[in-house]
Amino acid sequence: MKFLFASDSFKGTITSEQSIRLLREAAQKVFPCCETYGVPVADGGEGTVEAVIDATGGTMRKVLVSGPLWEKTEASYGVFHENCAIIEMAAASGLPMVPAELRNPLNTTTYGTGELIRDALDAGYRKLAIAIGGSATNDGGMGAMIALGVRFLDADGRELSGIGVDLEKVVDIDTSGLHPAAKDATFTVMCDVTNPLTGLDGATYTFGKQKGGTSEILDQLEAGMKNYAFVIREKLGKDAEHIAGAGAAGGLGAALCVFLQATLKSGIETVLDLINFDELLENVDLCVTGEGRIDWQSAFGKVPSGVGLRCKKKGIPAVALVGGMGNGAENIYDYGILSILPTINGAMEIEEACDRAEELYASAAERMFRMIKAGYNMKNK
Repeated sequence: MKFLFASDSFKGTITSEQSIRLLREAAQKVFPCCETYGVPVADGGEGTVEAVIDATGGTMRKVLVSGPLWEKTEASYGVFHENCAIIEMAAASGLPMVPAELRNPLNTTTYGTGELIRDALDAGYRKLAIAIGGSATNDGGMGAMIALGVRFLDADGRELSGIGVDLEKVVDIDTSGLHPAAKDATFTVMCDVTNPLTGLDGATYTFGKQKGGTSEILDQLEAGMKNYAFVIREKLGKDAEHIAGAGAAGGLGAALCVFLQATLKSGIETVLDLINFDELLENVDLCVTGEGRIDWQSAFGKVPSGVGLRCKKKGIPAVALVGGMGNGAENIYDYGILSILPTINGAMEIEEACDRAEELYASAAERMFRMIKAGYNMKNK
């Protein structure tokens, strides 16, 4: 019997690595002669770099960069295999880096994210995966592109710094100084939203409020974003407005596509490809996945759906061990997950469940494997 464990973390309680250990202990208790393999998994959000580095045996690289408000900060990204790098923009341009009282997307920049990309290119990495969730920015990705050598000019020919308020000032773009290695590199953007760059569903009106934007600020940024898209179309001949996912991370999705010819791809699909998940499934009898709470959203780019679909394609049964279930959790059955088992074993407050998370997970894992053994015995009776 060969088991593969590939679970997301249960935020704040069980890490992916802990889940692997607890599942292995439970599996070997019920199936003493079984083989077990575990791989940390994430969906492109928090913890993605760590999961990929753990799974691939890579290392972290530290860089001094500019934060969202130009403050100097140390950020890290992961490197693995021979020429692959994985970057989380939140490490350099994330919303938690900006104090609540200073949040204003007119003033924030993605410049630090561009510095991470530049460092990876300078170091010789040519396959870059970039997770763009959790941004504090709405600069259209100008800051990041400026860090890579692109110049955005105002009506007087002055170079803009690359913050949200600069969107309305752009009249010309000079790409002649773009990092020379960019043309030889491939960029994959981990993005699970399809929002366009502008409009009611675009970068500004959908995500700007949570970054500190008032109604007046959002209107100003939206006008600026439309100007930015117009200049890109006029000067570069590219329609940035209608790329699905262009509005992600305050328009960074658009900049990565326009200036770096990046491909936008589901976060979980990107992660599974990076860790060669399909190869790990060879000769596996059962895969166990999971997340802290499974509900209707889990079918849209979350770990259980990504893992389940890969298992389904190979005819491998998959089950989900989860912290809790919400409305629509059963939708996951259409994505290769055959059963869901919550760790909660009685009525309790959420605080108690979190405090007892490891104990409850271990107990649920053993119950799950005992049920699997019952089915196995029925088959072989």
